[in-house]
Amino acid sequence: MALEIIGREREIERLQRCMEEKEAQLVVVYGRRRIGKTYLIDTVFEKKYDFTFVGAHKLNREAQLDNFANEIQLQTGQSKPKIKNWRDAFVILRQYLSSLDYSKKRIVFFDELPWMETHKSHFLDSFEWFWNSWGSKQDNLIMIVSGSATSWMNKKISDNKGGLFNRQTCRLYLEPFTLYETEKYLNWRGIYWSRIDIAECYMITGGIPYYLRLLNPNLLFRENIDNLFFKKRGELWDEFSHLYHTLFENGDQYAKVAEVLSKKGRGLTRKELGEMTGFSSSKTLTKILNDLIVSGFVRVEPYYGHKKKDTVYQLCDYYTLFYFRFIKNRYGIDESFWSKSFDHLSRRVWCGLTFELLCKDHVKQIKQALGILGVTTETFGWYQIGKQMEDGERRGAQIDMVLERRDMSINICEMKFSMNEFEIDKDYNMNLRNKIEAFRLATKTQKTLALTMVTTFGVKKNKYGGIVNSQVVLDDLFKDVK
Repeated sequence: MALEIIGREREIERLQRCMEEKEAQLVVVYGRRRIGKTYLIDTVFEKKYDFTFVGAHKLNREAQLDNFANEIQLQTGQSKPKIKNWRDAFVILRQYLSSLDYSKKRIVFFDELPWMETHKSHFLDSFEWFWNSWGSKQDNLIMIVSGSATSWMNKKISDNKGGLFNRQTCRLYLEPFTLYETEKYLNWRGIYWSRIDIAECYMITGGIPYYLRLLNPNLLFRENIDNLFFKKRGELWDEFSHLYHTLFENGDQYAKVAEVLSKKGRGLTRKELGEMTGFSSSKTLTKILNDLIVSGFVRVEPYYGHKKKDTVYQLCDYYTLFYFRFIKNRYGIDESFWSKSFDHLSRRVWCGLTFELLCKDHVKQIKQALGILGVTTETFGWYQIGKQMEDGERRGAQIDMVLERRDMSINICEMKFSMNEFEIDKDYNMNLRNKIEAFRLATKTQKTLALTMVTTFGVKKNKYGGIVNSQVVLDDLFKDVK
């Protein structure tokens, strides 16, 4: 089978293996909106389904059931059945599947499963009954379910403690593309940009296949960004509202938390988030944070040597960060904003902050470049709140990334985005020395500390560069690391 798909080798191999199993298969595929779940499933199974159904957003139970009845009529050639509830729907599906040739695999695909579970629909109860009473006993049945509401899929299906507990035979969570996969995908589509442009593109799109698919091979990188995000009615001009309101109930609350986090690159503690969002109910904030974490929009950032209450929540969705930084208050004002903003301070600041996020998403590549991929390593951030100064400011210390290794060594990693070799001057040299010493004193570590610079084009050789023990450059982040 010739697959027209880039990356996803592990997922493809796992799905193909489901076709070879001799027992019934309940396959769960989930991941954030636009990640390519449906495309992956359609490609691997060549759209050769015995029955497929897609849930519709914001439709009530009656409308969903009417859509199901229509699909039964269209896909089976039967007359349109009268369906009162989801139990009836699954009885009809069971009758149809039972009529098919038992010597062949029967493949059923339910897409956007969370949208079928509407108010008082009892969809999930009926699905559990269908699978446990009949489906799981059909050795030639492959039942594939998918959905973009990752938090719902995780809670109701993957971590189900009821009738579907431990029933899934295959569970796949689709991650965004890496830089390696992004470059490979762009080349496959006839787009050959410099790696600095691809990295910046990644810092906007986050390696989400749907966003990458919208790029025009005949335009420059900067022209593509203007077309998609800043031109009136560009293809991604209203993506933000769709993104949060199709994934979460009360999407405005989730967007509010995301906006607050977008203003703090280091992230915020739970207490700080509660104060800044105004969510008085700790239960509400807990649910929002858990959903955003499971959906890949927020990451928990452990800080070296800090207590659990100091754990920081950091916004890690590239598109959301880009939206709040540049799109929200600028839509339609300047349709060529990105082409003109090459040397704007706001863009340089965004590049610096987002490059840190890019590096954290490619820790394996950094470890490989350092030759420590096989060494057990934990990843942290680190900060120290400074003393109150006479001018009212607190001058503390912060380290972008700490790699604590089992071999009694710690890499102190500093990330710097620049358009050429990064130059360490006298002041920055002293800043680095102060950071390392502050870390040593605060943590009382006896381990060997090594400064690692992660930059786009390396560190320029001069009399202040000797402080650097090791370097990682942008090309290293493009490596394919399994």
